[in-house]
Amino acid sequence: MRFPAFVALVLLHFPLVFLLATSTSISENFLECLSHTSNNSIPITDVLYTPNDSSYSSILKSSIQNRRFLSSTSTPKPQYIITPLNESHIQAAVICSKKHGLQIRVRSGGHDYEGLSYTSDTQFVIIDLFNLRQVSIDVKDETAWVQAGATVGEVYYRIAEKSSTLGFPAGTCPTVGVGGHFSGGGIGTLMRKYGTSADNIEDAYLIDVNGTLLNRESMGEDLFWAIRGGGGASFGVIFSWKIKLVQVPSTVTVFTVSKTLGQGATDVLAKWQLVADKLDRRLFIRAFIQTVNGTAANNKTIQVSFQSLFLGTISELLPLMKTSFFQLGVAAKDCTETSWIKSAMYNNNFPANSPTAVLLNKSLPSKKFFKAKSDFVREPIKDFHLKKIWKLLLQEDQTPIMIWEPLGGRMSEISESATPFPHRLGNLYNIQYFMPWQEEGYNAATKHVRSVQRLYNYMSPYVSCSPRAAYVNYKDLDLGQNEGLSTSYSKARIWGEMYFKNNFARLAMVKRKIDPGNFLRNKQSIPPLLV
Repeated sequence: MRFPAFVALVLLHFPLVFLLATSTSISENFLECLSHTSNNSIPITDVLYTPNDSSYSSILKSSIQNRRFLSSTSTPKPQYIITPLNESHIQAAVICSKKHGLQIRVRSGGHDYEGLSYTSDTQFVIIDLFNLRQVSIDVKDETAWVQAGATVGEVYYRIAEKSSTLGFPAGTCPTVGVGGHFSGGGIGTLMRKYGTSADNIEDAYLIDVNGTLLNRESMGEDLFWAIRGGGGASFGVIFSWKIKLVQVPSTVTVFTVSKTLGQGATDVLAKWQLVADKLDRRLFIRAFIQTVNGTAANNKTIQVSFQSLFLGTISELLPLMKTSFFQLGVAAKDCTETSWIKSAMYNNNFPANSPTAVLLNKSLPSKKFFKAKSDFVREPIKDFHLKKIWKLLLQEDQTPIMIWEPLGGRMSEISESATPFPHRLGNLYNIQYFMPWQEEGYNAATKHVRSVQRLYNYMSPYVSCSPRAAYVNYKDLDLGQNEGLSTSYSKARIWGEMYFKNNFARLAMVKRKIDPGNFLRNKQSIPPLLV
């Protein structure tokens, strides 16, 4: 049958017309749902932004720390951004998104390495928690309630406001949001003494896929276990955490000692691998490995910088170094006594005279493009293999920075299954491969991403295997990419067991119980284990 021209034209464009009508219908129904569901004196429309709002773009970009997802016009944008002021706003956003077929993304600090907290391949809503960052300290009880939109820097600052002898084990970057950091484990300079952030969480408030607000008692121990290292975004929207504060001395000591190849960096790093996880647990020494300009023109070399936090004085530290790691040659002149809060600033390279209030700044001084990967090491890498790694690095025009952080101490005493974070006994140290760059454009991105991938591939004989382990807070979409990054359990096991080892199956069982329809999903979310 032949149709008249105008009928054929209507039929040709019917799918587009239908999709536009459907999208409009979804939006109208979603907005109507929000207005009826949010039972609060502050209307949710006061904290809702669409692409038509003048502040939409600035809010969207404000927390994105990786320029890979900041400047690209191809990066998917949300239909709505909601910046809740209370739990009822979150509940309404979850209920209405689920009802009307919109995905949700939850963002607390914007450091998500692969942008999964603010991008999606389908229509989606961002719940940005930056307004929810209250930190309430109980010095007597040595606990604190921390809202999920607070940053690590804000937590450190608020603790130090109340006490010079209390701290908390978390990361070194102050602009990281605690919502993602705590729920992924949270490693840092105090982990050899006190474990991860997740090991020191006592309670939490979470809003599940049905919009119900749960605490530890009402959510049950399985779900409480899952969100302390398994990534919160797979299980709900975490509203706040109750953390156990830890004792720190009023005086701590920091130092940074750098060695180039000509100054014996290879031998010192080889020794570091033998002792770093076995040192007094008050002592944390990490190694930064990078290429630098050599003494001769057009010459490069490898520099290893050993940066330390010691929970004690210089007079206590030096005998320990002389006994356990004299090869580094640390002397009193290399060391600085300071407070714990100032050490947190030192380990993030703030100038020495900076006020502690800089920790309240939620934005990085400058944002870069970057790609990162991670590993865990169970056997020391021998000297001649280190030299081969140096050769590879020196052949590259621009190379990733490698950060080697020691485990051991308290980390080796906690069972692999105590929380979803499994990288415990038997691991000497973890590696982060961090490749930053400033150049715009696809070619620059391709060049730098390939550089970090080459190094990561080259390192495979020297790191953990079966599975090759990775840290979920250093999210990496390369893992399991040959499996299509499917959220089905069988395919997700590839990357899931790299992050969580044997804990992945238990996480999937918790997911089946809390979110059997897999509403909360992204490219590396925990899938429900269907049986």
